[in-house]
Amino acid sequence: MVSVRNLRYVYEGGIEALKNINLDIASGEYMALVGGNGSGKTTLAKHFNGLLRPTGGKVFIMGRPAAEMSVAELSRIVGYAFQNPDHQLFCSTVEEEIAFGPRNLGFAEVQTKERVGYAAETLELEDVLEKPPASMDLGTRRRVSIASVIAMDPKVLILDEPTTGLDADETKALMGIVSGLNREGRTVVLITHEMKLVSEHANRVVVMLDGRIVLDSDARGAFSDLELLKRCSLLPPPVTCLAHRLSHLGVSREVLSTDELVFELTRPGGDRR
Repeated sequence: MVSVRNLRYVYEGGIEALKNINLDIASGEYMALVGGNGSGKTTLAKHFNGLLRPTGGKVFIMGRPAAEMSVAELSRIVGYAFQNPDHQLFCSTVEEEIAFGPRNLGFAEVQTKERVGYAAETLELEDVLEKPPASMDLGTRRRVSIASVIAMDPKVLILDEPTTGLDADETKALMGIVSGLNREGRTVVLITHEMKLVSEHANRVVVMLDGRIVLDSDARGAFSDLELLKRCSLLPPPVTCLAHRLSHLGVSREVLSTDELVFELTRPGGDRR
């Protein structure tokens, strides 16, 4: 779906945010893009849909050079939900907000209504279509912002820190919806600091530091090197940290869940008292 070759990006003032990035993202992947503040993860993701254009190197979307595609063309393939939904929402009702993208892309009105219905049902917004997004709580505004993206039927969905400011129940509900979208066949790129989300949902983890990719692994591999994660200002889920502390008892350092830790502590072989 996405290929990046020797990608460089330099902001005004000479700040080099991306340094010769090479990356391939396959169709249907659920990839977490993680790193500390200023690591380059959001800058990288914004190249996937044309919000930023390379200083050097190339980006390919479904085999086509992104440089030859307009932002409108790219948005049909790669949808981007911003970290702050208020930077994305501006219509007077939820229905208008969700319909804006399809209409702007030239969808017929019948198709637009179908897309609005699908997005509203998927994000559980059917009861608030006539309400103004600005009057809603943060969790609902996030769902509206994601609905407005998937209404355009993108094959790739980029979510930039989607759970910031949400409580545990809101986070669980939203991430369940995102997992459902992935099961439908959409490629998901999750940008987050929440390593618990990464361990629970992503099947691939790309770690960035100082504009470079320093690790590309599954979640177990990504959380096995605590020293590298520390340098990247990342901390594994608490249960994984505990597993590391118990590794001298024969517990695997690759534990990702409480159930796995219980299994490690109770499986036959060795005294773990």
